Amino acid sequence: MKVTVDQVKCVAAGHCVMHAADVFDQRDEDGIVVLLDENPPEELAEDVRQAAAVCPAMAIHIEE
Repeated sequence: MKVTVDQVKCVAAGHCVMHAADVFDQRDEDGIVVLLDENPPEELAEDVRQAAAVCPAMAIHIEE
């Protein structure tokens, strides 16, 4: 799994962090998504998929 984020699309809702805090964080100044691990381990894969699914801006992209 390879994860990418589009910081331009991000609306700083924070749903990604709620679902996969080991993979996503938010910048302190504006809440925009920060990708912590572009190749998360398999045990986090479902959490990452859920984070992408609930992103209101569709700013998270996954390549399986």
